[in-house]
Amino acid sequence: MTKIDVDLLVISEMRDYVQEQLDVRFRAHKLYEAPDADAMIAELGPSIRAVAAGSHRNVDTDLMDKLPNLEIVSNFGVGYDNVDAKSAGERGIIVTNTPDVLSDEVADTAIGLMINTVRELPQAEQFLRAGKWTSANYPLTPNTLREKRLGIAGLGRIGKSIAERAESFGLSIAYYGRSDQKIAYTYYDSLKALAENVDIIISVLPGGTATNKVYNEDVFKALGPDGTFINIGRGSTVDEDALIEALKNGTIRSAGLDVFDHEPHVPEALMALPNAVLLPHVGSGSVYTRNAMGQLLVDNLTNWFENGKPITPVAETPFSAK
Repeated sequence: MTKIDVDLLVISEMRDYVQEQLDVRFRAHKLYEAPDADAMIAELGPSIRAVAAGSHRNVDTDLMDKLPNLEIVSNFGVGYDNVDAKSAGERGIIVTNTPDVLSDEVADTAIGLMINTVRELPQAEQFLRAGKWTSANYPLTPNTLREKRLGIAGLGRIGKSIAERAESFGLSIAYYGRSDQKIAYTYYDSLKALAENVDIIISVLPGGTATNKVYNEDVFKALGPDGTFINIGRGSTVDEDALIEALKNGTIRSAGLDVFDHEPHVPEALMALPNAVLLPHVGSGSVYTRNAMGQLLVDNLTNWFENGKPITPVAETPFSAK
C-alpha cells in the first residue's frame, strides 16, 4: 500500500483489520488512546485533514472548530447521527458512511428478531433450559406470522432488503417514509396511520431531532393489543417509558429491540418484561460484515486523497459520487 501524506485522527476504536490499514496508509493518531484527548486535539488540530469516526464520540461543531484543515469524516456505520453532517457540509467537509455492505446482515437480524418475538422462541428456549419441559409443554403461542400485515418504517436500502425477505413469508407489506416511492407496497404518510393498518412494525428509522421519540403512546395504541413492534434502527426514535407501559398494560402484545436510547444501558423495567426480546445491538455484528464496513471506511478516505472522490458521501455532503 502506498503511504498517503495525511494526518488522520481516529476518534473511535476500530477493528484490528481496519486500524492496521489506517496505520499503513496514513499517519494515524488514536484519540481514544490519548491520556488527555483535549491536549492531543490542541497539539495536532491544525495538521489533521481526516477523521475516522464511530458511534462512541460525536463529530460536532466544537471538534470541527479545532480541526481547521479537516477535509473528510469517514464514519463507520450507515447511520451517522454522531456526525453533524449539516454543519460539515456548510464548511465544505466531506462526510461518508458505510451503506449497502451491511444491508443484508441487518435485514437478516430484523427478520430473525421478528420471528423470535412473534413466536416467543427465546422464552421457549428458557423454558427448556429451566427443565420445565419434563413436566409440561410450552404453551401455544398466541401470535403467528400467518396472514399478518407488516409495516416497515424507513424503506431505504435496509428496509427494502427486509421487505424482500418478508415477502417469502407471505406477509403483506406497507411502509412509512418521507415520501411515497410509487412502488408495489402500500404507503402511509404517518407512523400512526401505518400502525393502524398493520400487525407488525419493523422500524429502520435513523436517529436525529426529526425522529426523536416518534414512537409514542399514540402510535402504540394505534398498533393495538395484537401488535408487535421491532426496532433495528435507532433507540432514540422510541419513547421507552411509553413502550414499557404499552407492554405492561397489553396496549401491544410484544416488542423485539436491537437498539436502545442510552446504549449500552437498558432500562431494568424493560429487561423485566416477559414479552420483550432484547439484543445488544448486533444487527450488523458478524466478522464478515463489520470487516466490509471497515473496508469501505478505509476506501472512502483513500479514494478522497488519491482521486479526489469519496465513494459513499452522505446527502448533506457538498459532493456527488456520480
